[in-house]
Amino acid sequence: MAGLVLSLAVLFGIAVPAEAAGRAAITLSESAGPAGSSVTVTGTGFARKVSGTVTAGTASVPFTAKANGSFSAAVTIPLTTATTVVVTAEEGGDSASAPYTVTYSPASLSARPEGAAPLLMAAKTKTTPTSAPPVSSARLRFGVSTPGGPLAASELDAVSTLVNESPSVVMWYSDFAQPAPITELNAVNARGATSLVTWEPWLWTGNGADQPAYSLDRITAGDFDAYIQQWGTALASWGKPVMLRFGHEMNGNWYPWAESANGNQAGDYVAAWRHVHDVVAATGAANVQWVWSPNVPYWGSTPLSGLYPGTGYVDVVALDGYNWGTAASWSTWTSPSALLDEGLSALRSLAPGKPIIIAETASAEAGGSKAAWDTSLVSYLAAQSDITAFVWFHHNKEVDWRINSSTTSTSALTAALAARRS
Repeated sequence: MAGLVLSLAVLFGIAVPAEAAGRAAITLSESAGPAGSSVTVTGTGFARKVSGTVTAGTASVPFTAKANGSFSAAVTIPLTTATTVVVTAEEGGDSASAPYTVTYSPASLSARPEGAAPLLMAAKTKTTPTSAPPVSSARLRFGVSTPGGPLAASELDAVSTLVNESPSVVMWYSDFAQPAPITELNAVNARGATSLVTWEPWLWTGNGADQPAYSLDRITAGDFDAYIQQWGTALASWGKPVMLRFGHEMNGNWYPWAESANGNQAGDYVAAWRHVHDVVAATGAANVQWVWSPNVPYWGSTPLSGLYPGTGYVDVVALDGYNWGTAASWSTWTSPSALLDEGLSALRSLAPGKPIIIAETASAEAGGSKAAWDTSLVSYLAAQSDITAFVWFHHNKEVDWRINSSTTSTSALTAALAARRS
């Protein structure tokens, strides 16, 4: 009967309310953004007080329509290599869909607890080919990771405008399904910046940290040698300096290359690292700097001493650390020194004389003054001569890590960067 009513209404040009016509519809709070984002789905025209499911790729959440046929539910866009994820709400015979455009799908959006090569990290002074502010020649280099990655020039330009300085380092992520990122490297090089490529031995579309095909012993056994050689050959042909951050945050348990996950055993990480390093080196890729990058140590994390591949296998050591503030139930406001001191001491003990970068960092707003934290971070890092760069994780994910999560944060980081240039 509803179909007949709708047909007659259309035939005679009569407007029919969506609910009366049985037209289920959904809208998304955001229609585009990075994978890992939480999107609020609002539905209308569904059967009243009936339960259904919202799906987005491999993710799904339940909902129950209200008495007026509407609902609201939040769903997380899963990690994917697809450019579009279809979000669908379905209950009984009613369904509606809307597309979500994936701007970037970095694996590191998943939640976390808390010789000549070093010369390549020397600061550069170049202007970008756009109207963005120049790259700074300051000793402590400013880097950034944005949701769209190195090809999203507008995002990088926006960050440059925010802080009145173009990033000297651009960091992004590649999983083991992607070819060597020569187009991305060229884009970053054209901006006068250095590429920091986070190379992740897993599939973003896989089952999280449980991916047996990517266990460390399979890497060491040579299962991926042909693929690794392709990267090495391409990077060698490219020829310019590139920092390769392989298997980062290995001291946690949230990635399949962690020794505490995916069936891995003690010693497997070092063996896999050395194998990948040697396969790439055999292609003649002497322009690659190898960046070893654990997460800041935390209670229960794997000791770093058993994860360090050795002096001959590492050019730069790095550290990832975030101030979650009070944004999570387990977290408290943490100053830059309290966040990073222990990890930095460990890096210096394991790799004396190696240059250090902070490969991922940012602060939440909840629990303290993010502006004061930004100021303290730059001052703290600039005072340590072996720390050559830091990379701000400019993403709105678990919390709003972006520089401009508030105007005071933007102003503070801009001023702090200017002060370290003087």
